[in-house]
Amino acid sequence: MQVAAGEAWMYGDPESHALRHALAAHHGVSSENIMVGEGIDTLLGVLVRLYVDKGDAVVTSAGAYPTFNYHVAGYGGTLHTVPYMGDFEDPDALIAKAREVSAKMIYIANPDNPMGSWHAAPVMQDMIDRLPSDCMLVLDEAYVELAPDGTAPALDPNAENVIRMRTFSKAYGMAGARVGYAIGAPEVISAFNKVRNHFGMCRISQAGALAALQDTSWITHIQNEVAEARQRIGAIAKANGLSPLPSATNFVTIDCGRDGNFARTVLAALVADGIFVRMPFVAPQDRCIRVSCGTPQQLDAFERALPAALTEAHEKLK
Repeated sequence: MQVAAGEAWMYGDPESHALRHALAAHHGVSSENIMVGEGIDTLLGVLVRLYVDKGDAVVTSAGAYPTFNYHVAGYGGTLHTVPYMGDFEDPDALIAKAREVSAKMIYIANPDNPMGSWHAAPVMQDMIDRLPSDCMLVLDEAYVELAPDGTAPALDPNAENVIRMRTFSKAYGMAGARVGYAIGAPEVISAFNKVRNHFGMCRISQAGALAALQDTSWITHIQNEVAEARQRIGAIAKANGLSPLPSATNFVTIDCGRDGNFARTVLAALVADGIFVRMPFVAPQDRCIRVSCGTPQQLDAFERALPAALTEAHEKLK
């Protein structure tokens, strides 16, 4: 990336040729199955622009990753939501709602943001097998490199109604570089070229992503570090009488044991103490806070701050 920075007077490769071919080899597909873009958020916007017209029905989970919803609203689609099933997105409910409203598109993240939960590959494959023929499934797998083996269903490079989203923002630790990619059938991928920003990818980001993909020992190191941090966050939660939810991501969602008002009060107290955490925004998942994996020093700070934040919340909401 330092070398590429010295060449920043040049545009990045508009085809992301080297990165696309490396990703294709990594996943055992053709380069025609890969589209690189400025993070998953940008790719979602292009996809919605391509497939959703004014009034078209789109289905997602209430409280799921919200940026997709903004794109749907921006292009005039009609968003339909289904509730979570416990702390999991509900594939059966999503399919049923899609059939009910004749949806053009379904969005689901596996692993899930903001709950950290995940479905095993057979569950997701069953969802794919039951898709209405005229409905596109957007499978957001931003966190999949941090999930247990057997989470991602097998790639089908010819499935025209499934598109998989991946990123270098999470496990690869390159969120600021903005590198995401889509995996889909050649006909779906080639359509991106009609409307995408052809010079949107910075050459520095392309070089970094290519190097990161080739550095397999580092990604293994990060996976181990994240697993240790998840265990530490869980232990901190339990020591304070809270319940950590199982996580396949780089964060742990913690059930605070009461309602959304209580969790928001805990969050506000933590933020006031310099500890930035987040939380789900739809009930009943908003009973939780979401704590990112960090360094031991950062988690030490969270451990010190959490008891006082809980005490403050209990005092305010007696």
